[in-house]
Amino acid sequence: MKKQESKALVASLIGSSIEWYDFFLYGTMASLVFNQLFFPSFDPVVGLLLSYASFGIPFFIRPLGGMIFSHIGDKIGRKKTLVLTLSLMGIATVLIGLLPDYQTIGIWAPVLLTLLRLVQGLGIGGEWGGALLLAVEYSSKEQKGFFGSVPQMGVTIGMLLGTLSISLMTLLPDSQFMAWGWRIPFILSAMLVFIGLWIRNGIDETPEFKETQKSGKIAKVPLFDTLRYQWKSVLLAVGAKVVETGPFYIFSTFIISFGTSHLGFPKTTVLNAVTIATLITTIAIPIMGKWSDRVGRKPLYVWGTVAIILYAFPYFYLLSSKSHFLLIAATVIGLGILWAPVTAVLGTLFSEIFTTHVRYTGVTLGYQLGAAIAGGTAPLIATALLETYNNSWVPVALYIVFTGIISLIAISFVPKPERSNHSQLQQAEK
Repeated sequence: MKKQESKALVASLIGSSIEWYDFFLYGTMASLVFNQLFFPSFDPVVGLLLSYASFGIPFFIRPLGGMIFSHIGDKIGRKKTLVLTLSLMGIATVLIGLLPDYQTIGIWAPVLLTLLRLVQGLGIGGEWGGALLLAVEYSSKEQKGFFGSVPQMGVTIGMLLGTLSISLMTLLPDSQFMAWGWRIPFILSAMLVFIGLWIRNGIDETPEFKETQKSGKIAKVPLFDTLRYQWKSVLLAVGAKVVETGPFYIFSTFIISFGTSHLGFPKTTVLNAVTIATLITTIAIPIMGKWSDRVGRKPLYVWGTVAIILYAFPYFYLLSSKSHFLLIAATVIGLGILWAPVTAVLGTLFSEIFTTHVRYTGVTLGYQLGAAIAGGTAPLIATALLETYNNSWVPVALYIVFTGIISLIAISFVPKPERSNHSQLQQAEK
């Protein structure tokens, strides 16, 4: 592997890992710390801000950030945009760790926390697409699957780093954790950001974007060109994202409340099951990416999706046995094994259905819209189904099947990469 390719791969992985580290860290601290130190329940205005920060920002700001930075990425390049997004994310995260609480500065505490979350969301929205393209556009044709899978490892690595850092801090006495311990994981992210920026500054612009610059085919307004010429690809990307993100939140997030509240498992047992599955899928993702370079992205994606559909009912059947061993086995199979091939090839699939001059915009739109529609809503839909159908898990299993069917329909319309890019490029040049 060439030196520049290796640097690009590491740079994409670090950025993606920081993105998800920040995401999971904020989500966990919102329930452990922010509700007490920043959003005291006796203040209704602050309570409203908490609701906005917890639910509105992740769904609406990330797509907005994606549109802003994908525009920049398709106009001036992947490298410069990624330096900007990583800097924004890093600064916002560190400042959250340094922010005075409500008792110190009053209403400004939740206001500033919300603003920092806004900035963080903007940066995160543009990070994934850039990290993916930094890897894929540096790779050879024979290694695109492997290179495209590496940024996807950032999801699970970020989860593991966030869980580990919080677990270590919770070993402190509660008074010390609430006083200063919770701030350490946020401040320590500065080290990851510094390493990421150092590596990113040491690489050149991607070869494929350089070729686009030389040919003079830079889009004037990438978003307009994407929606005009490649709107079908955006819809296909959104559809393909559904089975990757919906079941993920069922296997990793919904299981925590379902396992503890409905099945009676200890919280530690459920969290350990998710952690073990996360470790396994972190290893499996690059293996599946490498495999896709041999068998193709589309077949591997279809196999993984069909496997998730077939596993929906056995998954809940294993959980309903209330065996600790079967809980771990069920989570490992779903999150650790079956989900891995789908997420491993997703990024590369996205990159192959968009032409280079609007690729940053296209993959970001598909990813962020799909995540907003099927990702954040998955635990909510699953919980609502449980309540509506007297705690029966059958409708939730059917929901997993439904996400798979949507994605199978979407992927059936995805043409071969060469044919897709060639025809779209011809349209864009007319």
